[in-house]
Amino acid sequence: MTWLEANPVLAAIIRVALWVFPVLLAVPPMIWYERRLLSWMQDRIGPNRTGNITFSRSSRWVPGFLKGKKFGLKGVVQPLADGLKLIIKEDITPGSVDRFIYLVAPALALFPSFALGATIPWGPFKGLTPVADVNIGVLWILAISSLGVYGVVLSGYASNNKYSLLGGLRSSAQLISYELGMSMALAAICLATGSLKPTDIVEAQTGPLWGVVPGLANWNLFTPYGFVAGIIFFVCMVAETNRAPFDLPEAENELVAGYHTEYSSMRFAVFFMGEYAAMFVYSLIFSTVFLGGYHALPIDWQSLGEIAPGLSWVTHAMQNVDFWLSPVWLVGKAFALVTVYVWLRATLPRLRYDQLMSLGWKSLLPLATINTMVVALWMVVSRVYSPIAGVVAGLFGFGILYLLYRALNNLGIDRSKFLTSREIDLVDVPRSVA
Repeated sequence: MTWLEANPVLAAIIRVALWVFPVLLAVPPMIWYERRLLSWMQDRIGPNRTGNITFSRSSRWVPGFLKGKKFGLKGVVQPLADGLKLIIKEDITPGSVDRFIYLVAPALALFPSFALGATIPWGPFKGLTPVADVNIGVLWILAISSLGVYGVVLSGYASNNKYSLLGGLRSSAQLISYELGMSMALAAICLATGSLKPTDIVEAQTGPLWGVVPGLANWNLFTPYGFVAGIIFFVCMVAETNRAPFDLPEAENELVAGYHTEYSSMRFAVFFMGEYAAMFVYSLIFSTVFLGGYHALPIDWQSLGEIAPGLSWVTHAMQNVDFWLSPVWLVGKAFALVTVYVWLRATLPRLRYDQLMSLGWKSLLPLATINTMVVALWMVVSRVYSPIAGVVAGLFGFGILYLLYRALNNLGIDRSKFLTSREIDLVDVPRSVA
């Protein structure tokens, strides 16, 4: 890579292109994949069979080998038709909008999806990835993720529509409730790794499992603190992308379409693209931090080859496969997480707004904070005394802190009235009329 080092500007352009174009190219397959998977889960025919081609048996214009043949396109025509519709649809701008902010908001909603992954490595290819291997990579992810709300809030404000404004305000309140939990979940991983660089986090996950099991890689999701942090981070990233069951800013049964109600044509498509690009990028981040990054399996092939010399040819071949196909493994993990996104959408109903606030403030943030404190306690005791003492201290500390959390969380709550039914009158109807 000496020629890249000699041309830093060209190297930067190549790294950006190698990151931006795959994200853009991943959006159409994700839309098609989500529609097919949802229709399969809900037993709907259309998205799976739309656009089948059947050649005539009697037409003289059809070659003999094609007559009567039927080719299934697996529903790929439907998203193509939707894309064409959005391109040729009339672009309407309401007369009472704040025009400048109205036009800029879709771009602000799309920008964070591409900037988020600037520090995410998609392979062990130095010089080509990541775009910027900076020491504050995780802080960059947290900083850019908090900017995504600006496009939503400003589009709701600029539309001069009450439903759109409510959707934007919901998004800002939603951000505050889960952003802190996400930050603390990542803090536990960075504390255990000793670095904020995603490349270092991936490298740390190639060590022996729990530091004592050779041959198996220490993926963060397989550690106790990493499992807790991974569950919290996944819930937060679903809320970050405004996906079900956290799609409150665009709740169609309450807010028509939420913050993008007044948008049409390609401006609406930009919001659509931003949502799917964010799903893909956050799935890449989760895979990098918790699932070993671009490594295919939680196996340390080099260590396994040293343990079993007779299998050295197998381990050597798997090392090459793991190295050269590293982008494929990372994208595969991301699409597996996208499948979970779709699964949640097909399974869970939308949360009430008070349930979202309660989940963020009363569950995710306290548990993430407890997890970070336990990691710190485990590290200090392990280094001062012994690893076994660190594990015991970590378990004891987690138990004490969890009991304290439960006691404080239940303080002053009357469980008999917690789920009582409530009624409200939207219109005060006179008794005589009723």
